[in-house]
Amino acid sequence: MRYRITFIAGFAVGFITGARAGRERYEQIKNVGRKVMDNPAVQQAAGALHAQAGDLAQTARHKVGGKVPGLRGDGAGNGEAYFPGSETRDSPPARH
Repeated sequence: MRYRITFIAGFAVGFITGARAGRERYEQIKNVGRKVMDNPAVQQAAGALHAQAGDLAQTARHKVGGKVPGLRGDGAGNGEAYFPGSETRDSPPARH
């Protein structure tokens, strides 16, 4: 109950503060954020992080590929899980 009251109080303070700042301040913050995102250095850093994240995901997929059922570490990189027996669409449904 204590956490709920704290959350509600924090929400109320944030709401009142935001309402007082108004639309004008919101537009200023949004424009600054847009300028930062349009900066070529930020774009380059974001691209590098994206590539590094892809490499890390690929490495993780290879390391756990044989240990996690349904995950194939073959480097296909399509993000789809592999389920044995799902290669053909013409096969009859499995009976359990």
